[in-house]
Amino acid sequence: METQQLKIIVEAILLGAGRPLTVDQMLTMVGEQDTVDRSLVREAIAELQSDYESRGISLVQVGSGYRIQIRETMQPWVSRLWEEKPARYSRALLETLSLIAYRQPITRGEIEEVRGVAVSTTIIKTLLEREWVHVIGHREVPGRPAMYGTTRKFLDYFSLKTLSELPSLAELRDLSAIGKDLELDLSEIPGLELEAAAAENDTDESEEVVAEAVVSDEVASAAETADNDNIATIH
Repeated sequence: METQQLKIIVEAILLGAGRPLTVDQMLTMVGEQDTVDRSLVREAIAELQSDYESRGISLVQVGSGYRIQIRETMQPWVSRLWEEKPARYSRALLETLSLIAYRQPITRGEIEEVRGVAVSTTIIKTLLEREWVHVIGHREVPGRPAMYGTTRKFLDYFSLKTLSELPSLAELRDLSAIGKDLELDLSEIPGLELEAAAAENDTDESEEVVAEAVVSDEVASAAETADNDNIATIH
């Protein structure tokens, strides 16, 4: 099969799938195992990615495979096609999701210990229903509480290939250091206060709480962008 023909087939498969596909899944759909192998499919993907560089769509790799979607910079115009508004998530939900993403596996009790407040059952239910998190085991302590971790759908939703693409907590803590250098009171900045009283913790724990707050801001921003991107994803 010619490369140009394979590229057209791969493009059609990705457009028709409406979900991310792996190289092996695309290879199965091509159906010519004798003349097409993984390297040729990857080559077709690379050429499509290059073709899309100057266009309003992009071919991206996420946790579950590859997908074609509207380029993020096109969101202001494309979003006008839909009346649906991006979902708004509570700060408590975003903080909970951030802790699971960065500290998995983690139990509900451990999340509550860091946040300083109880985690609503509704929050856990919402994260499970969205399939952003799942139960990956149980802690071997009295009561055997469930341990939560993120899913491939979490990676897909936030356009991540792996968890290693999340900003490091060390980088986020640097924001706290910058605030100190500028003699800023970060607790007075809208959106940075947590429900837990950071003043009751020691210096290291206070910096960690501020870092968690910044993490949830990062997630909130990414969630809003992801919602717009997912609304505009080509099916």
